[in-house]
Amino acid sequence: MSEQFTVKFSYKGKSISADDISHQTTAADLLAKVRSSLQVDEDIILRLIFKGKTIAQETIDEATTEAIDRSNQPAFPEGTKIPKSGAKVIVMGSAATGIQKLNSKKSDPLMRGFDDEKSLKGKKASTLSTYWGPMHGNQDPQYKFCRFQECTDASFGSRPGDTTPHAWEARSLLERLATDPGIVSIMKSRELVVGTLGEMDPIDDRLMQKKQLEGACLLGYNTNHGLRIDVKLRTDDLSGFRPYEELASTLIHEISHNWVSEHDALFWTNFGQMRVEYLWKHACLMQGGVFVNGKRTAALANITDWISPNSGNVVKGSSTPNNSQTMECICQSVFKELARDMAQHHLPVQLVAPAVLTFSKELMVETKNDANLNAGGHRLGTDSASSHGTGASARERALAAAERRARGAKDKST
Repeated sequence: MSEQFTVKFSYKGKSISADDISHQTTAADLLAKVRSSLQVDEDIILRLIFKGKTIAQETIDEATTEAIDRSNQPAFPEGTKIPKSGAKVIVMGSAATGIQKLNSKKSDPLMRGFDDEKSLKGKKASTLSTYWGPMHGNQDPQYKFCRFQECTDASFGSRPGDTTPHAWEARSLLERLATDPGIVSIMKSRELVVGTLGEMDPIDDRLMQKKQLEGACLLGYNTNHGLRIDVKLRTDDLSGFRPYEELASTLIHEISHNWVSEHDALFWTNFGQMRVEYLWKHACLMQGGVFVNGKRTAALANITDWISPNSGNVVKGSSTPNNSQTMECICQSVFKELARDMAQHHLPVQLVAPAVLTFSKELMVETKNDANLNAGGHRLGTDSASSHGTGASARERALAAAERRARGAKDKST
């Protein structure tokens, strides 16, 4: 016969000990002993806990609403360590009618469980804004912005007003930037992955204040070469968002910092080439007859005049500009932007113009076979690029040329 030991039961402030318990005592026998010793009512469902684990538990018979236990397993199996002073068991009781009432209730459809939250989070992660339509409103599966982070009201540094756009509007704008067909094309052709695309605080930002003292205005910053990119979305008075075409240009500017930190000739060459690629992508969609909610993607990005200055005043019967004319217009628009931005760093646009022009010509060649002039995120340097002598892409060749010119200029200055 197995050695017996003492068990002390505690229930609602009352305690009672039993000395005839052994390792062969079943869960059902232990529950019956507790019920009789503590004189627990029949409509109470008992549960016994030893060292934080349930060793015996009653269930409800739906037909009779009586508490029953169907376990014939030992409550203290062989090998269970019993203290010398005896086992201390906590007795918990719940009213059977209360349990039945709770089980009979239907779950609130407005309350989400943990599984629902996980499912909803997964859907949010995979489905972004559909601003650019179902065909052109998605990031590349591999080369993309992984996360988005907008500013909350508490992070502005001052109390927002009634006209301040909500945080969800800022997040929608970040998603709009990330899924912009021109941005997607840049990310894919350069095989870029950015950890987080975030909103920069337009007020409480020491870096912005420092730059303003230097005569510039900080509109974004790149942390750790693409680990995180922040863009200033809102105006200084928080009453609205900055123009979209400025936000897209700022994002491309910060993406260019993935390779070059300083605003030197190599940086502006890379930036100018990406601006050309961005505008060319929208030009291809425009000439290819792509509409989103009745508008061209270039109109949605507010860059139609950058692609074709006379697009708003087209004379009936006039011919549509060909690819060369469109690219020439794009390059002139980019050169104007570069001249303005590079002047702040005392650099002439002529320093990077040849590399940007070379890139634009090679980009036209590499995308000429796309259906309906739709570049579709075409990988630069593949297919047609390899037939032009080297396996390097247009971006790589242009960057190499810019590096050679930068080194030559440095050597002459020394």
